[in-house]
Amino acid sequence: MNMNRRHFLATCATLSMAACAGNAPTAQLITAQDLPADLRPAQNAGFIDWVARFKSRAGSAGISSATIDAAFADAGYLRGVVARDGSQIQTRRTLEEYLSIATSDERIRKGRAAFSRHATTFSAIETQYGVDAYIVAAIWGMESQYGEKRGQIPVISATATLAFDGRRGNFYESQLLAALRILQRGDTTPAQLVGSWAGAMGHTQFIPTSYQAFAVDFTGDGRRDIWGDDPADALASTASYLARNGWRSGLKWGAEAGTDGPSGRTIQPQSGGVRFTVTRNFDVVKTYNNSDLYALGVGYLADRIAGAGPLQGSFPPDANGLTRTDRIDLQRRLAARGYDIGTIDGVVGAKTEAAIRDFQRRQRLAVTGIATADVLVALR
Repeated sequence: MNMNRRHFLATCATLSMAACAGNAPTAQLITAQDLPADLRPAQNAGFIDWVARFKSRAGSAGISSATIDAAFADAGYLRGVVARDGSQIQTRRTLEEYLSIATSDERIRKGRAAFSRHATTFSAIETQYGVDAYIVAAIWGMESQYGEKRGQIPVISATATLAFDGRRGNFYESQLLAALRILQRGDTTPAQLVGSWAGAMGHTQFIPTSYQAFAVDFTGDGRRDIWGDDPADALASTASYLARNGWRSGLKWGAEAGTDGPSGRTIQPQSGGVRFTVTRNFDVVKTYNNSDLYALGVGYLADRIAGAGPLQGSFPPDANGLTRTDRIDLQRRLAARGYDIGTIDGVVGAKTEAAIRDFQRRQRLAVTGIATADVLVALR
């Protein structure tokens, strides 16, 4: 593959007639009416012409006319996909902020519950692939909140739209062809082939080409079903991916430096913050998403799901002089005044900023929306 899953996610910023018959995977069917207006098929003459030409290329690539007709029967141009591709905001989070979101108390609690619920499956997957089951569980939690957010956008429409009108036409045409091969093999149906706006699919958000290369039929039902309510195939496919990318069985991903973890190199993604010792398995996790923050999030979440406690080290105050404890205090005080600030996690996002602006306006203070010590004092 010219662009593998980690490059795809790095640029993005965390779905034969045989597929239309028989025992279909259990998955919630999504109709166009379930989606926002800009993610429903819209008229676009250029797109229609492009699809006609693409169908010829797909046929030459070995895709049957029956598969092509079934795949495109309800497909269409999704203007919202193009808008999202063109307006991606690369939010720069500190490691402290990233971990606050990625390893929130809620995600840890749900992860422990999900691991317990599927303990037999996780044990079997670890035995077969040699990949730490807690790492697989953490990726599941990072990618779809343990299956709660698998994506609802038709993959054929999304990848076709981006191939026609996106910034990476050749890449998305390869994803579209891979998606058609998924249908031709009979792994799922066009209606159930759903995912994110960029075509990442299922419990652990595989792009179609990665699915083709690494997905497995762990349940033995003849389908590699990463979309349905049973996560077994998706979790095993993730273990398959990591194993084939070099995961070393029995080796930890790493640990907080100075805590009797494995030997390895030391990294400190946030100046003045917690340091970590990481191993080659940390780098294997990065093949899933090429980001130190992502791999640390997965490793630390895995440890917390397994029962480990919080980090022992600390992070310095932010650029405005507030510690995470200060920011949590500020959010709680805003919430007590009736503001909707979302999750109280010490991460200052759009809701917290909007609440600060309104509070400053009401108090006749300079309206900045910035969480500062002065705002915290005014809230007390």
